Amino acid sequence: MVNLKKLTLVEVLKKAIYDYPDKTALSTIDGYEITYTELNNKVQQISGFLKKEGIVSGDKVAILSENSPHWGVAYFAITTMGAVAVPIMTEFQSADIQHILRHSESKAIFVSAKLYEKIKEFNSDILGTYILIDDFSIIPHSESNDLISRTIKERKKDFTKIFDAALKFVGIKNEIVEENDLAAIVYTSGTTGHSKGVMLTHKNLVYDAVATTGFIDINSNDTMLSQLPLAHTMECTLGLIMPIMVGVSIYYLDRPPTASVLLPALKKVRPTIIVSVPLIIEKIYKMKILPEINKKKVSRSLYKIPLFRKKINKVAGKKLLQTFGGNLRLFPIGGAALAPDVEKFLHEAKFPYAVGYGLTETSPLVTGTDNFNVKLGAAGTALIGMEVKIVDADKTTGEGEVFIKGPNVMKGYYKDPEKTKEVLTKDGWFKSGDLGYLDKDGYLFLKGRSKNVIIGSNGKNIYPEEIESVINENEYVLESLVYNTEGKLVARVHLNYDALDEGMNFKNKDEQEVRKSIRDLLDDLIKNVNSRVSTFSKLNKIIEQPEPFEKTPTKKIKRYLYI
Repeated sequence: MVNLKKLTLVEVLKKAIYDYPDKTALSTIDGYEITYTELNNKVQQISGFLKKEGIVSGDKVAILSENSPHWGVAYFAITTMGAVAVPIMTEFQSADIQHILRHSESKAIFVSAKLYEKIKEFNSDILGTYILIDDFSIIPHSESNDLISRTIKERKKDFTKIFDAALKFVGIKNEIVEENDLAAIVYTSGTTGHSKGVMLTHKNLVYDAVATTGFIDINSNDTMLSQLPLAHTMECTLGLIMPIMVGVSIYYLDRPPTASVLLPALKKVRPTIIVSVPLIIEKIYKMKILPEINKKKVSRSLYKIPLFRKKINKVAGKKLLQTFGGNLRLFPIGGAALAPDVEKFLHEAKFPYAVGYGLTETSPLVTGTDNFNVKLGAAGTALIGMEVKIVDADKTTGEGEVFIKGPNVMKGYYKDPEKTKEVLTKDGWFKSGDLGYLDKDGYLFLKGRSKNVIIGSNGKNIYPEEIESVINENEYVLESLVYNTEGKLVARVHLNYDALDEGMNFKNKDEQEVRKSIRDLLDDLIKNVNSRVSTFSKLNKIIEQPEPFEKTPTKKIKRYLYI
């Protein structure tokens, strides 16, 4: 486990500069690289510029940008000078972004050329400094918004560059950053639709990163490919702060991780570590691996026999590792529950996956494993210095609400003491809202969100996530959503239409025949699901969801939009 003199982002950067001065820290796929020494220099220059603009300790500075090396530069520049970073999800709509800027009272913003449109109409007496993160140019926001927007799109170099300004900051005193100082306010985009500003201190974030190095092997020989949004705490802590701390080289995709973008990047970077959410690996399994297995009648039949399935999965696992560049040795998955059938495949394929559980409010990681101590269906054990307990546990099942305590637990919700009191007890326990149980070895098994639980007519708890996992095992289902309407259980399913075209020969059928085939599929699906779930969890109806479900940045379905 990494040792730091003080649990601050200042110390994280200091350690990295001292230990790995000439090593590549941050890089794009196409070769733009920043060494650890260059990272420090850029951080110091931008911190100095922010001070010149009147930003002082405690002031809020927003970041609205896609992943890039400059995102990390901006983040460390803000936090190491004692100001507070306000990372904003790129998926947020203009109205949500403007609300965040007002609510956080941000005084400056780093924004990318692609996303400037979302804030060009924003007017504020507080927000006075606009910086184009692509090249750290100062955007003269007082000019015509249309002119600025057009200039950004054309990428003309007529803005004042921070680096070219040769700014000298004589007599400006560096602020002393303490562990309990606020480092970031992260506005969540949850499945319930309510965005809250989570206040995370330097100690929260750095402790979580340090504790993670206590149970996984990560070092300066590693290369990481970053594919999740840095504005989310999962990627920021585990994909930026932690790897910087131990001298990892991090490479960024410049576009969303679609197959056409991801596959060439994997071949070029050949990463040893990738942090992921379940949806990415689940899609690979459903859309690439299963179709290959089901293509031939013999392999399709053999796959139903456990002994042969394991052998087939092992061969598929070796091919998958080559697809990921051939050097992958750690594939941590978090942010949502991993589908049981996909986890079974990863386990039998000897794929080096690891699992973890946490929330934005816990910086985020609370429980986890390395790739050698995974227990099927479990979210791992508590990290060192953290406590997990089950409250109001059912006497029969042991299931109850997951409470968390430790140095990683947030300070509270920004400007919202009432919601803070709802989730933080007086003695420091955080009420996660998740339901689960602990086994005899301390492994946490999650059942679902307490807000999603449906109470059956017999008073029993019905966990929609469990039914969804059964539905999603079907080769023609990509994702599903189970909910209660008028006392009956209903599921919406989004089908794998490419697989249906292939498997059911839709190309040679007219529309009426296609619709009948889909109806038959849904009829068979409901019979299969109801034969595998408890009596009180049986579905009354399955509805086709033609379009993919709308999701949060960590690829969880926004349930409130459909229920």
